[in-house]
Amino acid sequence: MDSDIVRATRSYETWLASQTRVVSAGLRLKHVKMSASPFAFLRGAFYRWIQQWSGLPASLIGAPEVIAVGDLHVENFGTWRDAEGRLIWGVNDVDEACVLPYTQDLVRLATSACLAVREGHFKLSNRVVCGAILEGYAASVSRGNRAVVLEERHAWLRRVALSDLRDPQAYWTTLQKLPLSRGAVPNVVLRAALPSGMTGYSVHDRVAGVGSLGRQRFVAIAEWAGGKVAREAKAWVPSAALWAKATPDADAGDALLAQAIRAADPCFAIRKPWIVRRLAPDCSRINLSDVPKKTDEQKLLRAMGWEAANMHGHAARRAVSRDLSARPTRWLLTAAGDMLDAVVADWRAWRRASQH
Repeated sequence: MDSDIVRATRSYETWLASQTRVVSAGLRLKHVKMSASPFAFLRGAFYRWIQQWSGLPASLIGAPEVIAVGDLHVENFGTWRDAEGRLIWGVNDVDEACVLPYTQDLVRLATSACLAVREGHFKLSNRVVCGAILEGYAASVSRGNRAVVLEERHAWLRRVALSDLRDPQAYWTTLQKLPLSRGAVPNVVLRAALPSGMTGYSVHDRVAGVGSLGRQRFVAIAEWAGGKVAREAKAWVPSAALWAKATPDADAGDALLAQAIRAADPCFAIRKPWIVRRLAPDCSRINLSDVPKKTDEQKLLRAMGWEAANMHGHAARRAVSRDLSARPTRWLLTAAGDMLDAVVADWRAWRRASQH
């Protein structure tokens, strides 16, 4: 294993360049964002996380395996419309899907939430944060899972999802300001994803997220049936867990979506070497800064734990349930604390290196 974050980053980015065309400006921006805070660092350095994960006790890394989200964190949730037009909430990024112990997703989600507490996004203790996530996960496993549909149920979560900051007029204005793409673009993939009969087609470069910075990302915007529509194509690459040799399965995104208990997004597809999705005000990631101040934070974290279990599906449910029931009360708090310390130490080392 690489002994420090700088060597790990160099090695991973060399590997990344062997998998896809790298956008150098995007990588430079990613490096800057990773310096901003431990939470941003966590989002940008899953490759380093998976290395550090391998150093945790055998009781964690030897837990029952599932097809995992991998890069699960508190800003990896958003909304979309299902085939019936219903608003759905859940995990909205499966870029790092791979086979890992179910505990990995829980520890990463809890660590990200503890970092969010550290940065003032949540007003809860780490103990309460970890307890809420674990409670939601265990409840979903024991009750047989259920997709989070924001129609008759979950009115409080619907208010979170449809905050004023997702105003359609502002959303489309921002999207249309993206620079036009000048080089080669995946027109075949983008045109096929848009509805037939659309007009005014244009393709723009888009910079978004943290972990996927450095990959190509394009947005096609068009007019259809009296309004605007958009589709994004982001470069697909295998999970960083393959680079770290933490999993033999580098192609788990489709399998993860197939096993997940959810009302699927009919506009989301992995069309290698691209990941295609619909973009719209009601079909995007929810930032912590968008969450209304009066939101019940424990309830939100329980919902995130519930959705993590939804993503793990039914296949390993019995094994996971047995393993969960045998664990000590504060196992997640302890593991998240260990990984939080590792993330902060790496972030500080990254900051020092970035200043030279």
